[in-house]
Amino acid sequence: MLASKMRWDVQTPDKEKVEQLAGRLGITPLAASLLVMRGYDTADKASSFLYGNDARFHDPYLLKDMEKAVRRIKQAISDQEKIMIYGDYDADGVTSTTVLLQMLKKCSAQADFYIPDRFKEGYGPNEAAFRGIKESGYSLIITVDTGIAGVHEAEVAKELGIDLIITDHHEPGPVLPDAYAIIHPKQPGCGYPFKELAGVGVAFKLAHALNGELPEDLLDLCAIGTIADLVPLHDENRQIAKRGMEQFRKTKRPGLKALAKIAGAEIHNADEETIGFQIAPRLNAVGRIEQADPAVYLLNTEDEREAEELAEDINALNKERQKIVNQMTEEAVQMIEEEGLDQPVIVVARPGWNPGVVGIVASKLVERFYRPAIVLGVDEEKGIAKGSARSIKGFDLFQNLSECRDILPHFGGHPMAAGMTLNLEDVSALRERINRQAEAVLTEADFIPVQDVDLCCRLEDISVDSIAEMNLLAPFGTGNPKPFVLVSDVKIDDARKIGANKNHLKLVLADDGNKLDCIGFYKGDIEEGIVPGAKISIVGELSINEWNNRKKPQLMIKDAAVNEWQLFDLRGKRSWEEKILKLDPAKRACICFREETKAKLAGTGLEEELTVISGPEDAERLDLESRYAVFIDIPQSLDIFDHVINGKKLERIYLIFYQSDEHFFSTFPTREYFKWYYAFLLKRGSFDLPKYGGELARHKGWTKDTIDFMTKVFFELGFVTIENGVLSVVYHAEKRDLTDSETYREKQRLIELEQKLIYSSADELKQWLDKRMAEKAGAYKV
Repeated sequence: MLASKMRWDVQTPDKEKVEQLAGRLGITPLAASLLVMRGYDTADKASSFLYGNDARFHDPYLLKDMEKAVRRIKQAISDQEKIMIYGDYDADGVTSTTVLLQMLKKCSAQADFYIPDRFKEGYGPNEAAFRGIKESGYSLIITVDTGIAGVHEAEVAKELGIDLIITDHHEPGPVLPDAYAIIHPKQPGCGYPFKELAGVGVAFKLAHALNGELPEDLLDLCAIGTIADLVPLHDENRQIAKRGMEQFRKTKRPGLKALAKIAGAEIHNADEETIGFQIAPRLNAVGRIEQADPAVYLLNTEDEREAEELAEDINALNKERQKIVNQMTEEAVQMIEEEGLDQPVIVVARPGWNPGVVGIVASKLVERFYRPAIVLGVDEEKGIAKGSARSIKGFDLFQNLSECRDILPHFGGHPMAAGMTLNLEDVSALRERINRQAEAVLTEADFIPVQDVDLCCRLEDISVDSIAEMNLLAPFGTGNPKPFVLVSDVKIDDARKIGANKNHLKLVLADDGNKLDCIGFYKGDIEEGIVPGAKISIVGELSINEWNNRKKPQLMIKDAAVNEWQLFDLRGKRSWEEKILKLDPAKRACICFREETKAKLAGTGLEEELTVISGPEDAERLDLESRYAVFIDIPQSLDIFDHVINGKKLERIYLIFYQSDEHFFSTFPTREYFKWYYAFLLKRGSFDLPKYGGELARHKGWTKDTIDFMTKVFFELGFVTIENGVLSVVYHAEKRDLTDSETYREKQRLIELEQKLIYSSADELKQWLDKRMAEKAGAYKV
């Protein structure tokens, strides 16, 4: 067996709906199944989702306070008031800032932007910034991707005589700021039909309302912020991402082109992964290391040379960010391992940790330990800790941290992610309280990673065409994830490690004439737990591999399992010790049948854990339930081996079967041999074996061992006597069969044992062991 590393949550679509949808739209069952699972279970819904490029955006005036906000902004433009856009320092924040800045300038507004310093000011609006903005002559502040938690700052704005318009998408708290207007789809009393917009989506709605018609030219920026902020990609977000990606591929913005180039991305072929893994991390890196302003300058510049210089600076900051993240992650892991992983929520804090990357580190800790994680950077001088949290399924961070608001003066976020600032003296209280809350809701099963599986499919279902149809559901992301499929119990045709370090895996699956290549990056360890010919189940992502103008389907492995026991044939392999030592010690059960085997294994590291089986009672007492049985040497008999394995549910068997003597290829005399030799002795009456035995063997083409063996059998049967090596025939001896000789029977038994355990093929042995393991322990039957 090979245990999966995750819990597979396999979905089952309505077969009738799948058949109807496939027939109506003329698509493959695979694509139809996926659409049904995603809720697009009628031809109209599916067609609109797949091909609805002309779908309309919702009316921006459906957002509460939109009309009020637009009226105030237009008044400011008319009166030539100075407008400050107050943004956030992540990719959603800088794209939100750029979207509104470009729209305001298009409307001839006197507008500028302000993004707080993450390290000096922290997240969101702050009083000092507002006072500085007022002193600079601004009378209207518009927040983007922030502000909904700025209750105190709204009071400050009112005191200063500044009108404050908040546009945000983060979870509203129990008390809303007393602002001039709040544009937030989740605020009480807002009837906007779609509640899951990113910050840039809300800013885009305001830009739409100001413009009077949809500002198509801003959709590329909106796609970046929407994909980067991991909001659900359905409804209006899907339109923003899909149409925005189309705009992105043909963008004329020098900044985006320069950033894509330095990231190694082909902008004309860009998809959501280009945004998520190449563009957004670099935009995020700026605000994580220093002021985020250069990211806004990059998105706004029309000068190609300036764009290239800014892109180079931003790329350098991203490399620095990666180094800092790696170092902090190593330090956090060391702290966790030293303290022990005995609480459901990880809370780690250390002076000097960069608060700009704590969210990334928290994500890495969740990925490694699969439990909620809070990572805090400590400022001992100010006596505060700033940090971020990431969660797992089943634990709502926003809800649970909301219960700790009394010690979290600055806090905001979502069910799966949050940011916070607290007094240093409250870190221990936060750790204690959040863990107490987690213990009340999380079970042991919750700490096993869950992998959602959209579809079960057969190899015959998988083709270039069916994968291309599934890709029509793109762009993929939160709420519309890239589909994972399960290929279940398919025979492994080939398995090997690939790559310079042999840490990747390539499998070929075969079933009824169909084959499928599977690739597992950094999954090379799976190869250690599978054997060719076994039936494997794989969860992964389907893709199309194009090479030399040939297209082939392939499956990118996420997890794998073998649900049947497996036989690992290491007979005759010289480096078997290395393979056995890699096995989980808790699973490994090393077995031998001879005491001398222990001595021969001295220095391997296995000698101390060997169990020596000397008889049937030892064999039956051996607990091998769900273990990996490693048979180091060959048993004395098939009967003893039978007692070891009968009726026991092993996960794996590793056969070494080391032996010092081999009997199978030594000559086993036929009855004709015995007949000739006995006639020879009768004729001579006596025979000096030491003196003439070798000469007789050469004459007959036998070995000396053959002569000695037949002699011992005749002696045991009473056919001859032996004195000083000289054989004398016993005339008129009782007739007896050769099998009456213990030596003859032992030789037969050893040869049968070797033929069954040493010289049979792995397939033959597997079939034989299947039968033995399925039966109750008892005497061996041929």
